[in-house]
Amino acid sequence: MSLVRLNIKGISYSQTQNGAYALILSEVEGDRKLPIVIGAFEAQSIAIALEKEIKPPRPLTHDLFKNFADRFDIQVKQVIIHKLVDGVFYSSIICEREGTEEIIDARTSDAISLALRFNAPIFTYKNILEKAGIYLKGSESDSRPEDDVLVDQLVVDDPEEAEPRSDYKKLSLSELNSLLEQAVAAEDYEAAAKIRDEISKRN
Repeated sequence: MSLVRLNIKGISYSQTQNGAYALILSEVEGDRKLPIVIGAFEAQSIAIALEKEIKPPRPLTHDLFKNFADRFDIQVKQVIIHKLVDGVFYSSIICEREGTEEIIDARTSDAISLALRFNAPIFTYKNILEKAGIYLKGSESDSRPEDDVLVDQLVVDDPEEAEPRSDYKKLSLSELNSLLEQAVAAEDYEAAAKIRDEISKRN
């Protein structure tokens, strides 16, 4: 399976789920975006890593891991979002020490926090992006600030955060696809991600 490289497009607060944030990833050579709901601590850690000027007075957990890895000459080479099961992403951290490669299972938010600190690339498989990505048509889609994006509990970072969704269960696939097109055209990430999740469960 071919890998697709992703960039971090932004982090936004979820208006519909208290204390949750949406991490928006975008494919490097394309217009699809991958929204992932993460917790407040993970959002803060990623935001601090993105803002190079911010230096916490004491190391955060991911900073501590980076310091530990540096001390023992462990390098994070890349992060791969490798699986999507029941609306939950699973990721792997590819590490290397003295020429030996190791693969470590991780929550996606933790993996991305570390990737930022090690300047490591983030990838996902093409089939995952096709299943969970939101494809935006037209260049005008990029004119809307990511801070305005609202994403509910849809595709999540931690299985414990997953909740059942019933909003669209009564609709047919053709109706769902029609609604998805309307939501994408209106740049309504929240609705589009809900509909996308329901469609992916049926495929």
